[in-house]
Amino acid sequence: MDTAPIEKQIKDIEDEIFNTQKNKATEHHIGKLKAKIARLRGQIEKQQSKGVKGKGFAVKKNGDATIGLIGFPSIGKSTLLNQLTGAKSEVAAYEFTTLDVIPGMLNHKGASLQILDLPGLITGASLGKGRGREILAAVRSVDLILLMVDGTHRDHLDRMTQELHSAGLRLNRKRPDVVITTSMQGGINIHTPIKLTKMSEKTIRSIISEYLVNADIIIREDIDEDQLIDVFMKNRTYIPAIAVINKIDLLTPNELEEYKQYIRDKGWIVHAISAIDGTGLSELKDLIYSQLRLIRIYMKPQGKKTDFNEPMILRSGDTVEQVCQKLHRDFKQKFRYAQVWGRSAKYPGQKIGLDHELQDEDILTIIIVHQ
Repeated sequence: MDTAPIEKQIKDIEDEIFNTQKNKATEHHIGKLKAKIARLRGQIEKQQSKGVKGKGFAVKKNGDATIGLIGFPSIGKSTLLNQLTGAKSEVAAYEFTTLDVIPGMLNHKGASLQILDLPGLITGASLGKGRGREILAAVRSVDLILLMVDGTHRDHLDRMTQELHSAGLRLNRKRPDVVITTSMQGGINIHTPIKLTKMSEKTIRSIISEYLVNADIIIREDIDEDQLIDVFMKNRTYIPAIAVINKIDLLTPNELEEYKQYIRDKGWIVHAISAIDGTGLSELKDLIYSQLRLIRIYMKPQGKKTDFNEPMILRSGDTVEQVCQKLHRDFKQKFRYAQVWGRSAKYPGQKIGLDHELQDEDILTIIIVHQ
């Protein structure tokens, strides 16, 4: 389908924004124009996605979590995957060595972590260059991104995050705390329990009017216009990420520390490695595990010893209910009570219910009704 007319509209609006003097009097108008651009780009993506149906990378998720390894071509992703997992991803010093998604499994602290070596991204990937749309679609399903950058190329991080941002991926951000309830009449009603400093109510109304006519909207945090626009776009995906600097042997200690601080100043967690000789990989494994917010639960069947060999891997914040769902589909219906020993227990063997929040290395016994 021809998207040229929509792209022309976007270009005209971008020119209007560029030529509009930015001040308090015009911020609501600029906000509305930004919302219009986002809506039009959403239309283009929807049209283009119809043309690539069935052509994406088919990757079955396995293990307790999935990590996406992304970066520009020849950054060392395949070498890192092989070092971490023992997978056989082809390695060569030329671009586009990896032409498909190569999975590998990292076993760490009792967790099975699937790592996907994705084909190298290039500038323009968000527009479909270099199988960009297929790669970015695969990225959306991961639990954590390892974004590899070359220590000798300072522009890698900015170029990569720009491509991901253009594709609707929001790294190291949380979904804005905004509640929308649409209605049949009544116009736009805005409720703000906190003081908003980044947008005026006029700007908020201008943005919302591009998407809705009647709705009650509760904005529970101080967000900017781009975050508010994201609330209305269905293609936004929020994923935690770690910046991994590779080829540190090519940098002096001062150059490396300066680059790490540059990345930290952008709000990223950063770790430096040499994929080829394994420097920093042990610490990287621990960092991956901690950023996934995984916890280990040891099961103690009633009347038996605790099994410390194979912990059940959960996410921080999970409850006894999630354990029941993992064990058997009938356990929740047959659940009587549970007992817990460890950090989440007020005392050893505390009797608890389905809503009890577990902590790392808790020991758990579940009692069910036997029919």
